[in-house]
Amino acid sequence: MARMDIDGEVEEAARRIQVRFVTKLKAPKAPPASIAIPSNLTRLGLSSIVNNLLKAGKDDWNPEPFDFLIDGELVRMSLEEFLLAKGISAEKILEIEYIRAVAPRKQEEPSLHDDWVSAVDGSNSKFVLTGCYDGFGRIWKAAGSCTHLLEGHTGAITSVCVVKPRVAQNGADQIVATASKDRTLRLWKFDADESSDQIKRIRSCKILHGHNASVQSVAANPAGDMVCSGSWDCQIALWQASGSDTGDVVSVKKRKKDAEKEDPQVEEEAKSTLVGHTQCVSSVVWPQDETIYSASWDHSIRRWDVEMGKDSLNLYCNKVINCLDVGGEGSALIAAGGSDPILRIWDPRKPGTSAPVYQFSSHSSWISACKWHEKSWFHLVSASYDGKVMLWDLRTAWPLAVIDTHKDKVLCVDWWKGESVISGGADSKLCISSDVCVL
Repeated sequence: MARMDIDGEVEEAARRIQVRFVTKLKAPKAPPASIAIPSNLTRLGLSSIVNNLLKAGKDDWNPEPFDFLIDGELVRMSLEEFLLAKGISAEKILEIEYIRAVAPRKQEEPSLHDDWVSAVDGSNSKFVLTGCYDGFGRIWKAAGSCTHLLEGHTGAITSVCVVKPRVAQNGADQIVATASKDRTLRLWKFDADESSDQIKRIRSCKILHGHNASVQSVAANPAGDMVCSGSWDCQIALWQASGSDTGDVVSVKKRKKDAEKEDPQVEEEAKSTLVGHTQCVSSVVWPQDETIYSASWDHSIRRWDVEMGKDSLNLYCNKVINCLDVGGEGSALIAAGGSDPILRIWDPRKPGTSAPVYQFSSHSSWISACKWHEKSWFHLVSASYDGKVMLWDLRTAWPLAVIDTHKDKVLCVDWWKGESVISGGADSKLCISSDVCVL
């Protein structure tokens, strides 16, 4: 059977297949009856059909983009091509699950800095923490709204992290950590609930000395009483984050505003070090109190037993590794990126873990950062020197969304409030892409 299109060309009508749309979403739900649809539809056509079905049952329904799963795998080609590739029969009723598409629906106004935005942490829903090559850390309550300026480093900030104690402390005692090319780390204390029309400049409450080269990465343990750092000196150092009544008090000569007495800063040395890497330790994460993961320019990823001070896992990749994160199913999957465009993921629970279980290759330059979504087994985000941020789902090899709001290299990325992607780059901007429906 043939039909004529709008240009007068004759083309074959697509074969129709019987499908039933299902969902785990609480609402909305499509009618349970099966319908016949063309087999050449892609996800955009499928999304249009589902939106029409939902609108038929709810007049005020506003169309939104959906993604589709068949046998647990995302559809990224026409239905006919997918069924052929997977060897699925089109003779029986095909069950297709629809989920909300994971893509930002809103771009906030960029938050401008004075230099490269090299580090970002969105783990606290009340604020975003950024680190900049101008040597300042900044606290942002929202896009364009900087509330605190962290001043004290004498070199570019390379990494930042929010320290989250398990036991709630005084509301004014939110602690964050910064790492710098000046070979030090600093801890800062501020009131996350404080509101002011002016930016408040604060000094660090603790300076951590011990590395012999630029500090590249900092991470806090879940208990919030320790931080670890990776450096160009090839070492990982462990530091006490809680308490400020130990160490040598440093006398700092600074101008005093309104003759206010400034709190003394405390200097401390590392409690211990983890030695084994042979080149720059580019990234550290501390997902469990007893376990630290590290990545290095020596092409290795290591898992460390904190108490024993030794590595219990050593994965080798044939590339320099820039970034590392642990999450996904069972909070056990290791994602890493480095000096090629490939985002690699390992599952250390499986035998023969030297080979990645997933490899994503849509970037066109080095990968600078990657981050798992805190509450999803499948979703993570990556940033690259190609100027793009990409959202990934383990159930498909193609990115769910490509965010290209930056005009230069993207240096850092994270999630914020579970539904926003935040990123910083060499264009001196913090960009917030919001309303990303992951769950």
